[in-house]
Amino acid sequence: MRRFPFRPWTPLALLAGLALAGTGCGRRDAPSTAPAASATRPAAERIVAVGDIHGDYDQFVKTLRAADVIDDKDNWIAGKARLVQIGDVLDRGPDSRKAMDLLMKLERQAAGAGGVVHALIGNHEAMVCMDDWRYVHPGEPKAFGGPAAYRKAMSPTGKYGKWIRSHDTVLKVDDTLFVHAGLTAAYADTSAAEINKAVRAELDSGDLNGIVGDPNGPLWTRMLAAGPDALVARQLDVVLKAHGAKRMVIAHTVYRGGVVSRAGGRLIRIDVGMSAHYGGPAACLVIEKGVPYEVRAGGSKRKVPAEPSVEELINAP
Repeated sequence: MRRFPFRPWTPLALLAGLALAGTGCGRRDAPSTAPAASATRPAAERIVAVGDIHGDYDQFVKTLRAADVIDDKDNWIAGKARLVQIGDVLDRGPDSRKAMDLLMKLERQAAGAGGVVHALIGNHEAMVCMDDWRYVHPGEPKAFGGPAAYRKAMSPTGKYGKWIRSHDTVLKVDDTLFVHAGLTAAYADTSAAEINKAVRAELDSGDLNGIVGDPNGPLWTRMLAAGPDALVARQLDVVLKAHGAKRMVIAHTVYRGGVVSRAGGRLIRIDVGMSAHYGGPAACLVIEKGVPYEVRAGGSKRKVPAEPSVEELINAP
């Protein structure tokens, strides 16, 4: 099995990314293009965004029911809403096939109701598609009938691999950018369309020398989630202006305290660690008429709070 040639979740890689981000560098050259155009649909009155699932179908279902996306039969009831699953359906848990099957079903049902489902590419989709199985749960290949069947299903011609490779990496809905790990200033001059095209081509070819393999790229960076406040604010100044957006929504870096914001609400983090692997809540982001809320299984709903500062976390009881 091939492996990505880095471990971008290590502290050393994060520090390297912070240093490069401050200069606007840190990736291989990409073509400079005009910012991505807004999606050619009416403004969305309701957007539901779900973070990393990691093979936990039950928590995924709880989250969708809490957000009134599906009923108790797991059918779409959200009308013209837009559901964004922001990547990392795969790995760490046994039921990723069930989660993908549900997303495929909801894609069809939503389209019939005037809604839409977007399933974005995360780093774990990229890893599995490129045959890096270091985080594959034993239950995942088993659900397909074994490793050979799993590899075939995730290949460029397999049902699930073809489905994943058809997806976007960066999505703009109205004034909000959605991307698995984040877009730093290094990608400010590269449109969403250009990024999406490049990632699909790299997944098809197995190329790890472009955006997919960039440790500071949209599938891997932790700079926006974990970097110093001032640096994050500067990065968002550049990226959001370039892409014509008001805010960015990211996952990838777990915060089990729930959905939180940074930089005055311009960055929203939605990886709550919902899977059993992390033990976080079944919770998601809901944007209603432009206002972001956190919704949790159990019925709670709150406006998205600011992420606690380092000082607040250290001094917490």
